[in-house]
Amino acid sequence: MTTPLVKIRSERDQMSAIERRIADFILDNAHLLRDYSSQQLASALGISQSSVVKFAQKFGFKGYPDLKYSIGETIARNGNGQAALPVATQDDAGDAYLRLQEALRLSKAAAEEETRALNPRAQVEAIVGLIDGAGKVFVCGLGDDGLFAREFAVRLSLLGLLTVPHADPILMMANLSAARPGDVLLMFSEFGKLPELSQVSRQFQAFEGKVISITRHTANPLRAHADAALVVSAHDPEPHVEQLLYRSSLQSLLDFLFVLLCQNPGRHRQLALNLERIHHLLES
Repeated sequence: MTTPLVKIRSERDQMSAIERRIADFILDNAHLLRDYSSQQLASALGISQSSVVKFAQKFGFKGYPDLKYSIGETIARNGNGQAALPVATQDDAGDAYLRLQEALRLSKAAAEEETRALNPRAQVEAIVGLIDGAGKVFVCGLGDDGLFAREFAVRLSLLGLLTVPHADPILMMANLSAARPGDVLLMFSEFGKLPELSQVSRQFQAFEGKVISITRHTANPLRAHADAALVVSAHDPEPHVEQLLYRSSLQSLLDFLFVLLCQNPGRHRQLALNLERIHHLLES
């Protein structure tokens, strides 16, 4: 079942300016929403109370109280990604360890569920079709994004796809002359705001290639101008936990993309052949 927070995130980019203000406030302050009436929320945002009510009704609720109650239930069920480590004593240190372990597991599961919900089947299958039918697949990512980009490029190569990985946008720009119509560029960028990556993407599209962005589910230039987009949901008040949730959700999304590509019998046979060759090489 899709939670109201996931629905709000998934539809944010199609909202009006006022609706986006309400959505952003709810997403950023979901754990505090119980303390706000519709009038207080409207006053905090400088909008009319009717706008808040209409926002709730847009998502199938009778009014704001029902929306608030549903969000409160979601937070109670999923913990809102907050895993409070109790003050450990000799007697309860083990329990604190287990509670923290379980909280992280639940947070990862919730983030991965949101990520799945934010990437509709039709959208994912269209992206699989673009990659599977590409003459060449260029893969680009910087920093931590580059780690995921290189690992996914290796997987694509094992499927028999001609893959061109890059960790430098300048070299990528120089290599654009090799791009042909129908080629695909997978652009990994968590926040999608680096100007050089957007510039590479636009140049690639000028060669009639298709750009697929992989970013957070936020409004960003890279995602806005891509031909197709995969998005990742990861939210937690603790920055170090949020980063873990992003990595976990992204990896889960890429794993599923790879499995879908393996449904092509030709790709699956090529994977088996390549893995067998690698196995023999390691044993020799």
